[in-house]
Amino acid sequence: MSRAVVIGASGGIGKALEEALIEEGAFDTVFGFARSESGDRHLDLEDEASIAAAAARVGSPTLVVVATGLLHDGDKGPEKAMRELDPVWMARNFAINAIGPALVAKHFLPTMPKAGRIVFAVLSARVGSIGDNRLGGWYGYRASKAALNQLVKTIAIEDKRRNSSGIVVGLHPGTVDTGLSAPFQGNVTPGNLFKADRAAVQLLDVIDGLRAPDSGKLFAWDGVEVTP
Repeated sequence: MSRAVVIGASGGIGKALEEALIEEGAFDTVFGFARSESGDRHLDLEDEASIAAAAARVGSPTLVVVATGLLHDGDKGPEKAMRELDPVWMARNFAINAIGPALVAKHFLPTMPKAGRIVFAVLSARVGSIGDNRLGGWYGYRASKAALNQLVKTIAIEDKRRNSSGIVVGLHPGTVDTGLSAPFQGNVTPGNLFKADRAAVQLLDVIDGLRAPDSGKLFAWDGVEVTP
C-alpha cells in the first residue's frame, strides 16, 4: 500500500494538492488532514497530540506535504515597520509557520520507510530567504519562514542518517489565488498569480523531479533552487 499525506487539506493549495494526488492515482491512499476537519481528518499544528494521532493512523507514507501557513488573521497581518511589532502575533507566526511543521516532521518522518525514495515537503516562501530580502517589512512572516528553512535543513541532515535516499525540502509555490494571498494580490505582475489547481500540479512536478542530493534545500514552483 502506497500512502501520501497532505496536511492543510482544507486550504486552497492543500485541497488542490489532495485532489491532484487522488486524480493522478499514483498512491493507493491519500490522507488529508486539517485543523478545521473533525474525526480522522483532524490535525491542529498547535496541538502536538493531534499530530501524533494522525501519524499513527496513516501508517507508513512515502510522501508527506505540509501545505499550511499563516500570513494574516482578522485585523492582524504582515508588519510594515518595527513600530508594528507585536510579540503575541510574532509568536503565532512561528507557531504555525515553523514550529508546527517541525512537529509534523517529528511524528511523521519516523513512520516513513527507512529505505527507498521518500519525500517530506513543506510549503515555505521566497520571502523567507535572507539573501533575497530587499524590501524589508513582513517581520514575523519573513522570520518564521526563514526559521522553517533552517529547520528543513537541520531535519534533512538528521533524517539522512535514517534513510540515505530520503528527501526533506521546502517548496515556494509562488503567489497563489487563495485566501492567504488575497489581500496582497494587487502588486502581483500579470501571469504570476496562479490558480490553486495549477499551483498544485506545479509543486507535484517539482516533487517528482527531486533526488536525494536535493534534501535540505528550498525550491520554487518552477524547480529553481531558492537561496537561503
